[in-house]
Amino acid sequence: MAAEDDHPRPGRLIGVGLGPGDPELLTLKAVRAIEEADVVVYHSARHGRSTARLIADPHLREGVIEEQLVYPVTTEECDDYDDQLAAFYEQCRARLATHLDAGRTVAVLSLGDPLTYSSYQHLHQRLAAAYDTTVIPGVTSITAAAAVAGTPLVEDTELLTVVPGTLPADELVAALQSTDSAVIMKLGRTFAGVRSALERAGRLDDAIYVERATMSGERALPARDVDPSEVPYFSVVLLPSRMPRKPAPLPAVGASVPLGSVTVVGTGPAGAEWLTPEARGVLAAATDLVGYTTYVRRVPVRPWQIRHESDNKVESERAAFALDLARRGRHVAVVSSGDPGVFAMATAVLEVASEPGYQDIPVRVCPGMTAAHAAAARAGAPLGHDYATISLSDRLKPWSVVSARVRAALEADLVVAIYNPASRSRREQVVELKALALSLRGPHTPVVIARDVGGPEERVRVIRLADLPCDEVDMRTLLLVGSSQTQMVTRRPGGAAQVVAWTPRRYPD
Repeated sequence: MAAEDDHPRPGRLIGVGLGPGDPELLTLKAVRAIEEADVVVYHSARHGRSTARLIADPHLREGVIEEQLVYPVTTEECDDYDDQLAAFYEQCRARLATHLDAGRTVAVLSLGDPLTYSSYQHLHQRLAAAYDTTVIPGVTSITAAAAVAGTPLVEDTELLTVVPGTLPADELVAALQSTDSAVIMKLGRTFAGVRSALERAGRLDDAIYVERATMSGERALPARDVDPSEVPYFSVVLLPSRMPRKPAPLPAVGASVPLGSVTVVGTGPAGAEWLTPEARGVLAAATDLVGYTTYVRRVPVRPWQIRHESDNKVESERAAFALDLARRGRHVAVVSSGDPGVFAMATAVLEVASEPGYQDIPVRVCPGMTAAHAAAARAGAPLGHDYATISLSDRLKPWSVVSARVRAALEADLVVAIYNPASRSRREQVVELKALALSLRGPHTPVVIARDVGGPEERVRVIRLADLPCDEVDMRTLLLVGSSQTQMVTRRPGGAAQVVAWTPRRYPD
């Protein structure tokens, strides 16, 4: 028995979520943990004040041991900030381990939730593997701020992103552009940069600033109206749900309204994974979507937008329609697959936008991944050196021009990316391409056949030029014809055969 007294059973570690600040938002479980703890732990800056300690005070039992963990640094700048904090948390671990080894129950107080941007999590990572540990969740400042602002955060299929305001500016802009709703935490002195990122992302008008949610002095107001010099640490910015919105009515023709804008958006070859954050943001913010039916239907339906779908062969009419909408104050996204500047809608829009009557309307192009780059990535790196991109379609230029360009590219020993190689009614061009290539390249030249890249029927193969099956090629296929230097090798990752192609970056003298 004496031996057991000399070595008591280790105590229990409890991470206690206190909620965002209002003592009435403490859970019953949190209150009980505070009341029963042998040791209560809380953090503070060097001034010694602790909001967490103040909230828990009514529930601390007499004689409880208190451990105040004082940060060596907080918001001040120093060269070894990370090293100082790492050393601090190691010291804290040792202090708490002493209590735990003595068999005491240790409750670490955490504002909000213990595992959401909290100081507790650093102790958890250092102690939880060695001791019996319980985490009591708390109401987060995220949900508290939404309640104070009185606005839904997310609805239906919307995406919610929680981001720290300490992110580098470009990363913060990308995160805001690529999400439906967001909560930006860790403000204080970062607010000026956050405000700038919101403006760059086109989201400033939506943003709601919430300060000291559920605490004394709470307030909510448009983020645009906030003085950056007066922002405390206990504040967040919300980008709430846009689902309740309805399409704005279209002004009458000739009505005096501010000009809108047209953005030609590249959605990539297929699939949401290849959609850039900028493109996501443009598509979500638009009042109107204009484009070929197949491409528009890839974009999620949003209740605040009007969708204008059309046939694939009316590019000039579609461009004029989009510009006319912008003339009436609409912010229009013209949807294009791949990259809009590669055999796609950017040229058509800019061509019409250069005509009299449209030259004052803002037009920009939002790039996307091209089909050639997507296909090349699936096959290896066949575009690793100089290459040419040519469309085999003779609908907008004569075949004599197409064949002359193909011959010139092949004679220059370029890799050639072939768009629009064949259609139901246009079969002879791909046959002529193969014959022309075989007259100028060896039969073993690698060729990538990529069909429906990124789509449900994706099939990418690397074969010899002599084996190119012309009858299998259609408008959903892209071809990459290698140069004299392009390599084709069979690799065996995991034991499975994989044929890859790449073109060396060096060219022989």
